[in-house]
Amino acid sequence: MGSVKTKDSFLKGAFILGMAGILVKIMGAFFRIPLGNLIGAEGMAYYQAAYPVYTLFLTLATAGFPTALAKLVSEKNAIGDHKGSHKIFKVSYTVLFMTGIIAFLIFFFGADYIVNDLMKNPGAKSAMLAIAPALIFVPLMSSYRGYFQGQRDMNKIAISQIVEQFFRVILGISLAYFLMQKSGPKMGAAGAIMGATIGAVASISYLIFVYFRGSKQRKIDIKNSKHFKDESVGRILKKLLVVAIPITIGASVMPLVNMIDNVIVIDRLMVAGYTHTQALKMFGQLTGMAMSIVNLPSVITVAMSMSLVPTISEAFALGNKVKARKDTKSAIKVTLLIVLPCAFGMASLAAPIMQLLFPKEPTSVGTILLFLTPCVVFLGLIQSMNGILQGMGKPMIPVIALVIGMVFKVCISYTLTAIPSINVLGSAIGTVSAYFIAVLIELSYIKKIMRVRFPVKEFVIRPLITVTTMFITVKLSYAFIAGLIGGKIATLISIAIGGIVYGLVLISIGGIKKEEILTMPKGNKIYRVLRKLKLMK
Repeated sequence: MGSVKTKDSFLKGAFILGMAGILVKIMGAFFRIPLGNLIGAEGMAYYQAAYPVYTLFLTLATAGFPTALAKLVSEKNAIGDHKGSHKIFKVSYTVLFMTGIIAFLIFFFGADYIVNDLMKNPGAKSAMLAIAPALIFVPLMSSYRGYFQGQRDMNKIAISQIVEQFFRVILGISLAYFLMQKSGPKMGAAGAIMGATIGAVASISYLIFVYFRGSKQRKIDIKNSKHFKDESVGRILKKLLVVAIPITIGASVMPLVNMIDNVIVIDRLMVAGYTHTQALKMFGQLTGMAMSIVNLPSVITVAMSMSLVPTISEAFALGNKVKARKDTKSAIKVTLLIVLPCAFGMASLAAPIMQLLFPKEPTSVGTILLFLTPCVVFLGLIQSMNGILQGMGKPMIPVIALVIGMVFKVCISYTLTAIPSINVLGSAIGTVSAYFIAVLIELSYIKKIMRVRFPVKEFVIRPLITVTTMFITVKLSYAFIAGLIGGKIATLISIAIGGIVYGLVLISIGGIKKEEILTMPKGNKIYRVLRKLKLMK
């Protein structure tokens, strides 16, 4: 047998990456909270000035290459062309190394101009220089991750993510503390952000180690390659760019719209009669607080997308439309099983959740979260469908869908935000509308091309019965418990009750089948437990 783990379901891969993503998020929270206390508001201003610029350069340096690499590697492996698959990896590695070097040189030597002339924040220069080397290591790291993604070996990617975040947090905090004590907030911010560079070095060291550890099997696979057709570097590069460029454009749509939104919302709130300070505050509540909660479930759906790209690519490469349809249905169903309870749970406890996390903010923050909760469902579906469409070799469809959606968002945000009674909720409604339109476009395309059906009973009625039951239970339990022991503990208990009720109702009405449970990680054990509890036959 070759090195490709074809027996692993994409759900297993998604679960592994999802769990790693949650752990990385938790570690990130442990980084951000003490960091603010260590380097203070001034130090955070320098940190926050440097990091978004680095992110922009990194996006341009890596582009959509890791996803493109994963797709092409999985296609080659599917037909037994391991030699061709490895050549694609080597070309990608070289290109990403070169783009990383170019990005580093521009970033490092342009740091002075960026902080002094563009940002008017000269204190951020040390932080800029400290994170600059990451632009060499992170693109290299992403090439190895793309390769392992194409091999459907999600374990190695998950471990590399945890290694990266561990070193970033531990050494970032340590350096921030040491340099803050010694040299003040400028160097404190530089120490904190240097953690990103050290984390990248640690991660790529691990990936190179496991790559070379598998070299024996890889040589055997390459030697036994079937259907090998030697392709020129130019041809491989062209194939990579055909996939990578649309993904890069798609990845740039949201940040661009958010920048436009920043200007529109604040300006239109002032038209509605709010002061500049009030407008800034409301916008901060929308983007920095409510939206950050809405984005939390995407940790799982992004993992789903990553796992789907090689799976669908492989099915299409083999001409196995039946498997592609089956995996598409499973992906959409599992996505709904994840995002629907998250959305309905957030909606039922919108005000208490925001009060728990942001106790100093007014209750109106809860209303913003309530209006944004449909985004959880639509964004989750978009991420999973993007993975399907990229696997199908149709990366432009998500771009078109998002662009059309975002045009609607800008128009709705501009119109509604200026109405005093709606205010910042206008932007929230615009965001929900944009994602909804994008979902409709992508779903209709997948249904048409793949000829896949989504039965209403299985995909709509049963999930809605389950989440509606959960919603009512959570509402009632919170009202009862809050009256006894107070709101904060009641919120946590109600979330736990909601999770239990959701699981029990889902199983009892046949919302999840035995076969679906068996495809999950530890599915056999889960099924045996459910049988013992007489919850499943």
